Amino acid sequence: MKHPLLNKTLPSGLKHIAVIMDGNGRWAQQRGKDRIFGHRQGAEAVRKIVKNCSDLGLGVLSLFAFSTENWDRPSDEVNALMNYFEDFLKKERKGIFEQNIKFVVTGQIERLPKKVKELAVSLMQDSSSNKGMVLNLAVSYGGRQDILNAVNGILNDIEQGKLSKDELNIDLFSNYLWTKDLPDPDLLIRTSGELRISNFMIWQMAYTEIYVTEMLWPDFDEAELEKAIDAFSNRKRRFGKVGE
Repeated sequence: MKHPLLNKTLPSGLKHIAVIMDGNGRWAQQRGKDRIFGHRQGAEAVRKIVKNCSDLGLGVLSLFAFSTENWDRPSDEVNALMNYFEDFLKKERKGIFEQNIKFVVTGQIERLPKKVKELAVSLMQDSSSNKGMVLNLAVSYGGRQDILNAVNGILNDIEQGKLSKDELNIDLFSNYLWTKDLPDPDLLIRTSGELRISNFMIWQMAYTEIYVTEMLWPDFDEAELEKAIDAFSNRKRRFGKVGE
């Protein structure tokens, strides 16, 4: 059957989609399974949306995979998530190169288990010259921590005489964030019906359009992605200005 999205043209101005992938635990509980089973199915949804967005010619896809707060979850769940991340890095490496995807990770990569960190760094380095979609996995990421790191970096450069406080502006500040090489998200997709951004890219999403779906992440598919893109197409983005 023909892919429903392949003949679709991305709307003007949609270059970066960010996704808060929520609902794995509830999806599993509804089926009498443990949360880890839900994360396993959620990983399958990741594979689908990566291919869908790459096929569409999207510039950047950011997936909120693991937050700084997620380290406080039960150790068996954290270990399972890290194992899935390791498995993803191994199994999807070939596909990433076949699709010419540039892979990046934003967040406290130094907190990841040694093997996971090594695989992530290797894939980032080896795919750095790829010219297709950028796949950004936010892992051990928190928006407040991102901003705090930027402030500390700026203060350090001022102390060392590399920067004057008079030079500081919005663009310069953005260059100190983990996402400094990425454009701000144009569209945020949040699954599971929750109406919050959960400490995800809180600086970067000042003017991001938000699409919330009741669908739990493991069920997210190309049809729901199409709905999100269509919703974005119908928005009038004024960035604080008066519309025509």
